[in-house]
Amino acid sequence: MAGEAGGRVFLSGSGADVNGRHVMPESLGCLDAVLGERYLTLGFKDRVACWDLRRVASPRLPLVPGGYIATRPPFYRPLAPQLKAVSLALGAEHAVLLSGSGTVHGQLGHSGLTPEKEPRPVEALWGVRIDSVATGGWHSACVSAGGDLYVWGWNESGQLGLPSQALRTSRPQKKKKSVEESTSPAEEQEAAAAAGQDVFISIQAFPALLDVAESCDVATVSCGSRHTAAVTTTGDLYTWGWGGYGQLGHGGAASSQSSDEPRRVDFFRQRGWKVLDVVCGPWNTFAMAAKEEAEQS
Repeated sequence: MAGEAGGRVFLSGSGADVNGRHVMPESLGCLDAVLGERYLTLGFKDRVACWDLRRVASPRLPLVPGGYIATRPPFYRPLAPQLKAVSLALGAEHAVLLSGSGTVHGQLGHSGLTPEKEPRPVEALWGVRIDSVATGGWHSACVSAGGDLYVWGWNESGQLGLPSQALRTSRPQKKKKSVEESTSPAEEQEAAAAAGQDVFISIQAFPALLDVAESCDVATVSCGSRHTAAVTTTGDLYTWGWGGYGQLGHGGAASSQSSDEPRRVDFFRQRGWKVLDVVCGPWNTFAMAAKEEAEQS
C-alpha cells in the first residue's frame, strides 16, 4: 500500500491490476490509512470508511453499497475520566492501552484466562513506568522507561521468547495429569525444575521479564501474529517466534525456522547498519536502518 500527497491510496500485490497497482479513486482526500489482512480502513476529515480487500478488484466498492461510513468512531465508548490514554495496541481478540501515567491496561496479563470487558490495570506492572506497548495475534509486549521488555500471552510458536514445547518436539514430554491431580502452572514449573526436566510455557498469564541481549536495553518492540521483533539501544534487531515465511530474517538454513529464543539479525551488523525502528506485519517484518557513523576519536 502506498499514498500520495493529495491523499490517495494505491494497492499492490495479490488482487491488484495487471500492471501491479490498483488505484483507489474513492480514497481521494483521506488523511490516514490502516491496512490489515482483510480490510483497508481510511480516515477522512469527516468520516471513517472500510473496504474488503478480498473484493478489491471488484468495481463495487466500498465494503457495502454506499460504504461502511461513520461520522464518528464506531462503537464509541468513553473511558473513565481519570484514564488518559496515550497509546492503544490491538491484537486479534484483545487490546492493550497505555495511559499517560505509564500504566498498562488490558484484557490480558491478569494471571487468569477470564475475558475482561473493561480496561483493567495490569497489576504485575504496578510501579513500572511503561513507554510503549505492542500486541500480536494473541500475545502482548511492552517496554519500560528503563529499557526492560515484558511479554505475556500465547507462546505456542515461541513468540514470547520463552521455552515452547511445540518447537522442541524431540524432547521427551511429560505425561499429562488428570483433573484430580492438576496443579497450577507455577507449581508444575517448580516441580519440573526440581526434577531436572525442561519447563515449557504455552500460556504466560502475566507479564514476564525477557532478557533479549546482554549489556544493552530494549528501545522498541513490535509484534506480528506469531512472532516478535525488538530493537536494542545499540541498534541491533532481535527476532523470535514463528518464522515459516522468513519473517525472522536470519537467512541461510535458518531462513524459515522458528525460534523461542531472541536471536540477533546479523544482516544489518554485517553491513555496518544501525537499526532505528521495526514494525511487524502479521506474517512479515519491516526494519528501518541507517549507516552507522564511525565513532569520533
